[in-house]
Amino acid sequence: MQITTKALILSSLKYGDTSLIVKAFTYSDGLKSYLLKGILASKKGKLKTAYFQPLTQLEIVVNHKNKGTLERLIDAKVNYPYQTVHTDIAKNAMILFLAEMLVNSIFEEEQNKDLFHFLEASLQWLDTHDNISNFHLFFLLGLSKYLGFYPDTRKMNYPYFDLVEGAFIEYPGINPIIKEEALDLLKVFLGINFDTIHSVRMGKKTRQELLQSLVLYFEVHLHGFRKPRSLAILNEVFS
Repeated sequence: MQITTKALILSSLKYGDTSLIVKAFTYSDGLKSYLLKGILASKKGKLKTAYFQPLTQLEIVVNHKNKGTLERLIDAKVNYPYQTVHTDIAKNAMILFLAEMLVNSIFEEEQNKDLFHFLEASLQWLDTHDNISNFHLFFLLGLSKYLGFYPDTRKMNYPYFDLVEGAFIEYPGINPIIKEEALDLLKVFLGINFDTIHSVRMGKKTRQELLQSLVLYFEVHLHGFRKPRSLAILNEVFS
């Protein structure tokens, strides 16, 4: 059945000499993969390769057979044209990292309107703001809410956060934990919104430590999750 839906591009992989396999998170049906035959060879076709950069927001016309195979993408146009995301070095590094995190985190081929709205609005916020050095940290915490393992905010007075339990604890055990300055900042992020993330001050070392812990948090809670290769690039840009 042919439908029109909004979609976020998560990844595109070259297939043969002229084609792409594109993975997208769609508003209508969740995660979908499409085979775009000959797109790299055609200069006059309706589909442009630029549409399929990581986290581009599109409106697509598709034919979903929902049989677990590669689907057919008929047409596409940009739904929200980014102004800064692909030209600002820091934002671009963040986009590549977050796209990789999403590829490793979203597996459901089913509609999730709330998650789609969160992703769409968050990326538009990133595009229109300048103080973004804490964006990825706050984004990952927000994302965990829609994936089902948002931190339990009870007992936030306790001095450790257990990454396996997803809760604050009084005494550390064998599980990996967040503690000290990184813990203080985690608590701050759990109590603010996007428009105040610029006010959170932290050094390079602490930001990297908290980010490593959040990536590990995803690794612990998501089966099959792989640590993003772009993490090193992101750390380099923000150093």
